[in-house]
Amino acid sequence: MMLIEETAVSQSALPVDEFKSHLKLGTGFSDADVQDPLLESYLRAAVSAIEARTGKILITRTFSWTLTRWWDATGQALPVAPVSEIVSLILRNRIEEEETIDTTHYVLEADAQRPILRPVGSTLPGVPPGGVAELSFVAGYASAWGGLPADLGQAVILLAAHYYEHRHETRQGDTQMPFGVKSLIERYRTVRLLSGGRLS
Repeated sequence: MMLIEETAVSQSALPVDEFKSHLKLGTGFSDADVQDPLLESYLRAAVSAIEARTGKILITRTFSWTLTRWWDATGQALPVAPVSEIVSLILRNRIEEEETIDTTHYVLEADAQRPILRPVGSTLPGVPPGGVAELSFVAGYASAWGGLPADLGQAVILLAAHYYEHRHETRQGDTQMPFGVKSLIERYRTVRLLSGGRLS
């Protein structure tokens, strides 16, 4: 399975000014210290880290998800939440021939924790042997920063500030997350599905 982010978080959706205000209060930051693109990079890193930790998409964007088989043909759980729209479902066989499945054959069961693609009927259309199902969908809490749950927005600011404050010591790929951030996002963490549909 493969999840691909088809659209990126826009620059206008990131709270650079709010982040600047937080840094001034917490670290003696001044506007002359650093350029906006660097602050934006810390915000993007914090958004990515929190999305990865929680399985929740913060800013609305489009994703594609490719599977070689349904884990449960009576209702396939989606890999992230919340999902607001199924854009398309395409079945592709081993020689790359495509079939776009009509929307009358499936429906989105929206859920803030575990959205599910449900069949209209008994089972989802079968994935061709040696082929894949490619699902395109829209996920995210809001298209603009102000629409996010307040605790998730605060968690991003705190984590971005942590990255900024420890920018000379944080190793590339460091996954450490401050306790305050963990506390803010804990209730958004969900049981994750492993390959084969087992729970973790």
